[in-house]
Amino acid sequence: MQSELDRDLARVMESLSAHGGMFETVPYHRFGRDLPMIAAAPATLADYFAHFCAAHGDLPFIVDGPMRLSFAETYAAARVAAGGLVAGHGLQKGDRVGIAARNSTSWIVAYMAVLMAGGCAVLLNGWWQGEELAQGVDLVGCSLILADGPRAARLAQVTHCATIVPVVHDVPPGEGLAALTAKGGGADTPLPGIAPDDLATILFTSGSTGQSKGAYSDHRQVVQGTFSYLAQSVLMLSLMTERGKAPTVQPSTLVNLPLFHVTGEIPVLLQSFALGRKLVLMPKWDVEQAMQLIERERITYFVGVPLMSFEIATHPDRARYDLSSCTLFAAGGAPRPVDHVSRIRESLPHAFPLLGYGLTETNAVGAGNFNENYLAKPGSTGTASRPLVDLAILDDDGKPVAQGATGEVSIRSVANFIGYWNNEAATRSAVTDDGYFRTGDLGYLDAEGYLFIVDRKKDIIIRGGENISCIEVESAIYAHPDIAEASVFGLPDELYGEVPAAVYKPKDGRVLHDDDLRAFLARHIAAFKIPVRFWEVDEPLPRLGTEKVDKRALRERFTREWAGAGS
Repeated sequence: MQSELDRDLARVMESLSAHGGMFETVPYHRFGRDLPMIAAAPATLADYFAHFCAAHGDLPFIVDGPMRLSFAETYAAARVAAGGLVAGHGLQKGDRVGIAARNSTSWIVAYMAVLMAGGCAVLLNGWWQGEELAQGVDLVGCSLILADGPRAARLAQVTHCATIVPVVHDVPPGEGLAALTAKGGGADTPLPGIAPDDLATILFTSGSTGQSKGAYSDHRQVVQGTFSYLAQSVLMLSLMTERGKAPTVQPSTLVNLPLFHVTGEIPVLLQSFALGRKLVLMPKWDVEQAMQLIERERITYFVGVPLMSFEIATHPDRARYDLSSCTLFAAGGAPRPVDHVSRIRESLPHAFPLLGYGLTETNAVGAGNFNENYLAKPGSTGTASRPLVDLAILDDDGKPVAQGATGEVSIRSVANFIGYWNNEAATRSAVTDDGYFRTGDLGYLDAEGYLFIVDRKKDIIIRGGENISCIEVESAIYAHPDIAEASVFGLPDELYGEVPAAVYKPKDGRVLHDDDLRAFLARHIAAFKIPVRFWEVDEPLPRLGTEKVDKRALRERFTREWAGAGS
């Protein structure tokens, strides 16, 4: 039976998306059919930045340590940097520009500048090691990499196709991005015209095939993905206003998710332009500092991987801080354990937990579970995000399954990516002929249209929001000269959801210690990919009839050992 909240949400969204409404849709022809597209959305990200930075003007936008910038100041800094990219560095429309840096004011302004200059912003994973960064850069053919000190040092140790331009943090953007204008150009430099179909972003995603793939999108797709989130926010604001609970302060959020992830990029960063939302940056996650900032900056909305809100809810000192301004604790990037939902509500009774579900390939768009409905169905990722998302459960042949039956969760919308860069085979495998992106997650829809994820089809581990390809980690282990066999799989973990583990067999006559293998891997793959537990075995790994390693049997066996040892 449909809940009262569901009925209210449907009624308000119908009004918002009707003819003349804020989120009225018009048809956009793609995949051989008309898809709904939000008519009021700006055509490009450059238009989006210009419109909303002017609309919010002197409102505070970025708080980065002691540094504070308004929307107008942020846009002005990006306009100067964009001119430097065009005049000083010869950036041409469509050129790929990598950003390899931690979260900061300089990161945000650099991202805006690349897009305003007509370039494609390539968001490189800041935790990658040099080899991984170089693979991403070379895969998409970056001409420039805007890199901070640590990332530049990693890149200096490997060969790649790009020129490094230094980025500095903790200083005003004119200083932090001085290298962009050092060769000329500035606020008066003419910028190229940009169209909705022009290339905008490339983000990297790990799947079952090992090496990360570059998911690329045009301006229309990224803007529509952003407006999909905006529609959900306005929907909830309209409902809160009806109930007499409208906020009375400027919306604000902590930025603790990495901006190179789609969750940090779209629902956090990009949506904030339209909402007039203040961004309070945290370069590194620390639960006590987070509570201090919530109190000091009157944070209204918190979003992070599930473990972050759980750490706040269960922290022994949370009562020392005034967290009353923050009424929504959202999670994205990874499943939230069911028991976390009630724990958050009990520990923070003034607030509601929320959950979003989307992927890099869908520009973060998918489904959401809100407020009372999330408490009632804590195991669900919610209903399809209206008015754009078409959510389907498909069988292996791409046909819809019966209601309530399990199949592959598939998403179609105008916000879906174009494809994987220089990898048509992977694109064809992931996107059906009629435009559904096959997520690799197995799930079902209940009678009210709520999505429940029950398993994963792809061989990946999601560790606190970071996707880890088992095949990639196995390949790194096999590169060690003493390894005969290896298998990588996920173990359950209360905070991170899953953590990687490995079983390995050394070559005959070789001796290999876990610490030596861990040190070897640290030179080649990011720290979050390194297994937290290794098991050495002296017998061959079990095999299936196809001669593939029986990973399910290994996972079940060693999960029992992990649980028995108290992890």
